[in-house]
Amino acid sequence: MNNPLLDSHLVENRRQFFGRSAHGVGIAALSSLLGRDFASGADASAGAAGSSATGAGGFHHPAKAKRVIYMFQSGAPSQIDLFDHKPKLQEHFGEDLRDHLEMTQRITGMTKNQASFPFAGTRYEFSKHGQCGTEMSELLPHIGGIADDICLVRSMHTEAINHDPAITFFQTGHQLPGRPSIGSWLSYGLGTANDNLPTFVAMVSRGTGRPSCQPLYDRLWGSGFIPTQHAGVKFMGVGDPVLYLNDPNGLDRSARRRMLDDLNRLNQEKLDQYGDPEIATRIQQYEMAYRMQTSVPELTDFSDEPQHILDMYGPDVQKRGTYAYNCLMARRLAERDVRFIQLFHMGWDQHGNLHGQLSGQCRDADQPSAALIKDLKQRGMLDDTLVVWGGEFGRTAYCQGKLTRENYGRDHHPRCFSIWMAGGGVKPGMTYGATDEYCYNITENPVHVHDLHATILNQLGVDHERLTYRFQGRYFRLTDVHGHVVKDILT
Repeated sequence: MNNPLLDSHLVENRRQFFGRSAHGVGIAALSSLLGRDFASGADASAGAAGSSATGAGGFHHPAKAKRVIYMFQSGAPSQIDLFDHKPKLQEHFGEDLRDHLEMTQRITGMTKNQASFPFAGTRYEFSKHGQCGTEMSELLPHIGGIADDICLVRSMHTEAINHDPAITFFQTGHQLPGRPSIGSWLSYGLGTANDNLPTFVAMVSRGTGRPSCQPLYDRLWGSGFIPTQHAGVKFMGVGDPVLYLNDPNGLDRSARRRMLDDLNRLNQEKLDQYGDPEIATRIQQYEMAYRMQTSVPELTDFSDEPQHILDMYGPDVQKRGTYAYNCLMARRLAERDVRFIQLFHMGWDQHGNLHGQLSGQCRDADQPSAALIKDLKQRGMLDDTLVVWGGEFGRTAYCQGKLTRENYGRDHHPRCFSIWMAGGGVKPGMTYGATDEYCYNITENPVHVHDLHATILNQLGVDHERLTYRFQGRYFRLTDVHGHVVKDILT
């Protein structure tokens, strides 16, 4: 008969061996808690990231950027109406796409049974902006005003054709849930630069275009299979900025400190006993929450912002939960050395009534997005802050549903779409890549999601092929077995 006490003892010994081993994943994760520079000296075979750092602020080579602000426009902005002008679509307005080109892309279930696929040219005027002469839509006058500061990539492409897998792909490098998000990879590889705030912060806003279209799940800023200390912390748009941050009623700070000290001693005993890195995460998160009780109220207090800065972000900047508020929060987080800041702005899913929805969505995002770039630049922070703006795929050149000159809708189009980047060693005032005259195929310099990820990591001093984590017998990385740094857009 099995002896349960003996079985438990054997399990405990195995946990102690693997957890305390100098080559174990557990001790690697714990060591990264004890010293922010640990990862840069870890060996890849231990399940930690790569080899030793060779450049200041970088992990594998000198970094051009210290931090990332990723303004993710959830729902997929229409590149045809905003960034990639196609006069041919107006010239052949209402004609069937199949009469002009071979329709080889997968189609969603929303339009596959349409009798025709009529071209829908944009109803919006395009004009050139800045010394670079980049063409943009009248819907984005403020972003047009920073044309000389951004690199517009018109040749993005992806593999996913529906929202959730497409957003998950942009966040984790894989269409299925369960892998670490890009911010978590950077937290894991580079560690923290601020002891009083999380390394990775996420914020969500609902646009006025189509505010309830696509849900966003907490796993999108989760850590997947790497230690949960690297997961993003969501700052809330209502109520307390961070959940469970306030002391319970009747408990003062000194009592809270004594309680945490006692709790940490108990957790440390379990950590010594089992070597489980998740126990180390628990210790660290209790301590971070305690420090954030001071740092977060100061962070969220805009009373020290000059009026001209508030005005620059627009009328919604002091309304918590708005995109404008989150953009200013992003700058304040960047000032405090938060390494990865991600803004999710919902509402860009215009399958119908594009004219009624897209204009409102652009009013939400245009002025605050441009203000963030201007604000970073005037503070001398744009050079070492990499900013990314874009959604999960593009929109079709053909109309979904009823087509009129005044209104139309667009389905999903993963084959080609536009994003823009700024700062962090990206060449300003340039357009990269091109699509055909109907915005159906890429004709120059395609950029895949894995390429974008490789380029972001590169600017932070990380070789995407060497930032790995061993899980279930395999070494994983953000870019899987793909990805190339897009060197043409880098200074």
